[in-house]
Amino acid sequence: MSSCIFCAIVEGTAPGRIVYSDDEVVGFLDIRPVTRGHTLLVPRIHSSGLDDLDPARGAALFRAGQRLATAMKRGPLAADGVNIALNDGRAAFQTVFHTHLHVVPRRAGDKLSFAKGFVVRRDPDPDETAELLRASLEAAG
Repeated sequence: MSSCIFCAIVEGTAPGRIVYSDDEVVGFLDIRPVTRGHTLLVPRIHSSGLDDLDPARGAALFRAGQRLATAMKRGPLAADGVNIALNDGRAAFQTVFHTHLHVVPRRAGDKLSFAKGFVVRRDPDPDETAELLRASLEAAG
């Protein structure tokens, strides 16, 4: 049995606010979000980092990231932009060793609140945020 929390979320044996799911990728809200809507996308098949990530799965991960970013900008979150980041290795601040893509909605002029988000890291209503993202993705098709 794996001790990987992200594998457990993918398998449904650990809680997660799932906002995206397809045959290759699962997306769920980060439990310590930098901004409202901060989502993690993970491949369904475990890989610890870029070294053991199958390139086709990596492509699926980035396709899902692009789709989610579009939904964040066009939907009720009304993001003006999106940061997409993949931390690969402990030196790069990777803390969960299951490859994951951070998709972080941004707003024009949010530098101060974005910096504050690294300290505070909470969403006052993550259930509502998850529902907004699911609805945005559904509307985007």
